[in-house]
Amino acid sequence: MKPENSRRILENLYHHINRRDYVSPDPLQFLYDFKDVRDREIVGLIASSLAYGRVAQILKSVAWILDIMGPSPYRFLEKETDPVFRKRLSGFKHRFATGEHLSSLLSGMKNTIACFGSLNACFQKGYSEKDENILPGMIFFVDSLTQPGLDPGHLIPLPNRGSACKRMNLFLRWMVRKDHVDPGGWEDISASKLIIPLDTHMHKMGIFFGYTTRKQADMDTALEITKGFRKIDPHDPVKYDFSLTRFGIRKDLDMKDFLKPNLTYI
Repeated sequence: MKPENSRRILENLYHHINRRDYVSPDPLQFLYDFKDVRDREIVGLIASSLAYGRVAQILKSVAWILDIMGPSPYRFLEKETDPVFRKRLSGFKHRFATGEHLSSLLSGMKNTIACFGSLNACFQKGYSEKDENILPGMIFFVDSLTQPGLDPGHLIPLPNRGSACKRMNLFLRWMVRKDHVDPGGWEDISASKLIIPLDTHMHKMGIFFGYTTRKQADMDTALEITKGFRKIDPHDPVKYDFSLTRFGIRKDLDMKDFLKPNLTYI
């Protein structure tokens, strides 16, 4: 597909769909309830880590955890201890994730915040504007969250093993970007360094736009597709992620409506 055609389609999608009206149902909606970035980053990591399976179950699981943590997840982690996490979350189950996995995630966040001051500060410790993308920061961040003795299972991906890290990249999109949909909060990380959250649907989109021919949805493919989007918008390559992923989630949207040659963005 010609770059000018890709740009037209993607801009149509962004300007028509990238709105709060189209967010629900999506775990992103939980982040809007927290103005304090210290709370929002914790909620974002929990919500993104559980963002797999049926949407209804994702929302139910995230809501259950946040109800336990109360009005300030940051204060909850600051106040409570690892044994309390395990006790309060003992009945938790979200597909493959158990209360033990989730309590390890909370403990990893608690330890990381105690060490660096915030999740954001930890990520920035491993991040540099000189890096091609946020992968080095992500590796450092994950290493801090998965300290010896903690087992968050598949809730936290392992980027140094080639995983596409879809949910971690989704979390970073939420926290770094700021527009009508993404609430932002991590202001010292450039959106230009973000990597597309790659799942089956986005993999198909990457092939559709001609950004990749790779068959495996791994980190190399995510980077290749991100490079394609970067040619459209060098400063914000994951700008179109939300709009493209609405198809298949929202029954009131049809991709064919946005491929019409006479449709122009507003």
